[in-house]
Amino acid sequence: MDELRQKAYIFATIFTLANKLQTLGDEFDRNITTKQWLFIIGVSTFKKPPMISEVAGFIGYSRQNAKRIAADLQESGYVTVTKDKRDARALRIELTPKCVAYFEKRDKREIEFLERIFAGFDAELTAGMYEGIFRLGANLKEIMKLEENES
Repeated sequence: MDELRQKAYIFATIFTLANKLQTLGDEFDRNITTKQWLFIIGVSTFKKPPMISEVAGFIGYSRQNAKRIAADLQESGYVTVTKDKRDARALRIELTPKCVAYFEKRDKREIEFLERIFAGFDAELTAGMYEGIFRLGANLKEIMKLEENES
C-alpha cells in the first residue's frame, strides 16, 4: 500500500476505532460513560478547578456538550459546578470526593482494560504510535488555528 493510501486508511480507521472504543468504554462501566470519563480526566488535568469552557477546549467538546455532561455528572454526585467568583457567567468544575474514591476503586480494572486493548504492543510499537498520534494532534491544532484566523 502506498503512503497516500496508508494515510487515508489511518484517517478513516481513527473514526471507526473511536466508535468501537466508546462502545467498549460504555460497556466497561455502566455508571460513567466514556464521554463522562474523558470529561473527568480533563477536569483532573487542571491544577485548580477549571471553567467548563477550558475543559471543553482541552478535550475537544463544544461548550454546550461539556455543560450538559457537567450537569449529568453533578446530578450523579461526581462533580460540583459553581459560578466563578469574578465572573458570574463562568462556571467552574470540581471533582467531588465521591468521584475521586470511585476512580481509585476502578483503577486496577482500568489498567487491565488498557492492557487488553494494547495486547501485542511492545514498547517500540507503543512509542511509535504515541509519537504519531501526538504529531497528528499537533497538526490538527495548527490547522484549527489557521482556520480560526481566516474566519
